[in-house]
Amino acid sequence: MWNFKTPGIPDSEFERTEEVPITKEEVRAIQISKARLCPGFTVYDIGCGSGSITVEAAIQIESSGKIVGIDFDPNAIELTKKNLEKFGIKNATTILGNAKEKIQELDKADAIFIGGTGGDTKDILELAKDKLKPGGRIVIGVILIETLFSVIQVIEKLGFSSIDITQITISKSRKTSTGTMMLARNPVTVISATKN
Repeated sequence: MWNFKTPGIPDSEFERTEEVPITKEEVRAIQISKARLCPGFTVYDIGCGSGSITVEAAIQIESSGKIVGIDFDPNAIELTKKNLEKFGIKNATTILGNAKEKIQELDKADAIFIGGTGGDTKDILELAKDKLKPGGRIVIGVILIETLFSVIQVIEKLGFSSIDITQITISKSRKTSTGTMMLARNPVTVISATKN
């Protein structure tokens, strides 16, 4: 279905619904790059939503790796499964449930993505640190200033290194009857760090 290794599958290629969020393609490409994925990695996508990060990460870690998408919304899990099937992804599984409970049942990971967590980002981040292997990467996408503030505090408190904060503001073109205009999307801040 997708014959390229580079991240940034167009959003239009994914199965989508209005009720389930998607990490937009440009933001997703940056988040994937911040995770520094390699073939054979174990990866978690917490708050997987439509599964766009799950799909893209699965491609990066190849068949020797494995990824688990976790979400508390049954609609999100169903949509993630549809997208995994659509893109022919075989190295991914999904878990329906509260990430604060489910993450404790998982093995150690090389990288963890956190997004769409329903306000529990700070708590999930604290649990995720224990699930990361030494040198593992954590990548958190946030849209709320309050969440950004709390995540930065927790990351510093937990002793992560190589902390990077990148705010992404994107405008996409749209054809109108008189020409092409640029429409701004909501800014997303991506925090990434390494476990010592």
